[in-house]
Amino acid sequence: MAAAMELRCWGGDWGLPSVHTESLIVLAYTKFSGAEVTVSPIDWTWKTITATVPELLCGDSAVQEPAQILNFLRKQRFNADYELTARQGADTMAYIALLEEKLRPALLHTFWVDAENYANVTRPWFASRSPFPLNFLVPSCQANTALSRILLTKGEAPLHRITEVEGKIYSDAKECLNLLSYRLGTANYFFGNSPTSLDAFVFGFVAPLHKASLPSSPLQSHLRQLDNLIRFCDSILALYFSSDRPCPLPPVQETMDANLQKLTQLVNKESNLIEKVLLLCFPLLLHGFTVAFGRWMTTSAAAHSTNPTDQTPNPACPLQRALLLPST
Repeated sequence: MAAAMELRCWGGDWGLPSVHTESLIVLAYTKFSGAEVTVSPIDWTWKTITATVPELLCGDSAVQEPAQILNFLRKQRFNADYELTARQGADTMAYIALLEEKLRPALLHTFWVDAENYANVTRPWFASRSPFPLNFLVPSCQANTALSRILLTKGEAPLHRITEVEGKIYSDAKECLNLLSYRLGTANYFFGNSPTSLDAFVFGFVAPLHKASLPSSPLQSHLRQLDNLIRFCDSILALYFSSDRPCPLPPVQETMDANLQKLTQLVNKESNLIEKVLLLCFPLLLHGFTVAFGRWMTTSAAAHSTNPTDQTPNPACPLQRALLLPST
């Protein structure tokens, strides 16, 4: 009997089973390959900062990263690519590399670096899904990681600052989306009549950009002009994830949720201010403590040296008793 498999990932929203690209890739592939996994969202747990997601647990094995998880599932005979030819397999690897090189930096910038999107969409969502006090740490840590990754991969000379990189990464991303749209054409999937690992990767990259309500995104505007990619994402959601969507809430609850969202945004803005104040004040507080402690030590030493009682020899001390003996 095969061991039960558990998938740890970020939870869903925006009509998606997960808002996290890597988690969405693995979730889609499990549906395509027929793998039965128990999905365990890390939302509202300490794993939001300690865990690396997605993570597949099977018996004593723990596998991370989408490519490694997909390989593990293939070894368990859950293979969505078994009908691909060698040429199609090579094309799959090439397109996945294209997604990683051309589209991922723009997605990281859109969700984590763009100030308006980060303040109104990304940070409130991840903060609301993290327990206190991690709601102050998780979004900022992921934003810093995203910025570092963009500069590491795209910040080669003479482009050293993020403002100099933006134009390049968005141009590459639009070119990547155009190539994907051209390759898909009028077909339902990229290879044949069944979805494969390439469909899972494209869905994981494109679906969050399609479904998120972003106040500022030229890349999202460009995607909406590519009707076949939009249809591709909607079709997968309808065929494979329709039963995973939460039931619609009553109007009163929707109003309460809208008010709660506004309150969350306000709290997040205040949290940003608190973080900045703490970062500015901490060095001053540390310096003040160091100066005060130094003065206290100096005062204590001076008081000790001027206290006559401290200068009285102690006969019980062998060294002082030797000093008190008269010389012969």
